[in-house]
Amino acid sequence: MNFGTGRKGQVAGLVVALGLGLVARSAAAHLHVTSPAARHETLKQGPCGAGADDPRGSVVHTFTPGQTITVEWDEFVDHPGHFRISFDADGQDDFVDPAGFDDVSGGAAVLLDGIADRNGGAYAQAVTLPDIECDNCTLQVIQVMSDKPPYGDGNDLYYQCVDLVLSSAATGASTTADTLDDEGCGCRSSGSGGLLALGLLGLLGLRSARRRGSR
Repeated sequence: MNFGTGRKGQVAGLVVALGLGLVARSAAAHLHVTSPAARHETLKQGPCGAGADDPRGSVVHTFTPGQTITVEWDEFVDHPGHFRISFDADGQDDFVDPAGFDDVSGGAAVLLDGIADRNGGAYAQAVTLPDIECDNCTLQVIQVMSDKPPYGDGNDLYYQCVDLVLSSAATGASTTADTLDDEGCGCRSSGSGGLLALGLLGLLGLRSARRRGSR
């Protein structure tokens, strides 16, 4: 693909590269919890995507005990099966994998089970958090895939976790998180990348307009 020479060609090439990078990132993610923002995008090893020693992240969301929130996620690559949402009041050691593809029996830590797959895309699910206070609690979203037999070989589940605090002193709307933002905004990086690309396109258009006006 030829973008020409000079600064205009360089900017156009950068915009296209950004767009391709965003597409590749989305395709690689398969599943990503977007709100409240997940701890990270790693998802292959339980209980939270990066194995048993996966530490709590820098982005923490604060809600009130018993609050109903909306959990949103994107399924970039569709797989038949279902989703499950669980809660651990102290860490992440209460999360247990389903016994099989069709196991929607829940368990002590499960808030919602058997959330049906809808052929990919964006999901939004209302969830009522436990009516307790905790400063080290975790919300887990898993995808159980039924097209990868045999079950139990480590290729059937995707994991995402959200780090939470439940405090009676918390304020804010019931479906938005108060994000502790010391090290990161918790924003969807695909959105920030899109804004950057739009900004570069705008800069390119402004430079072209100035050149036409100077002729």
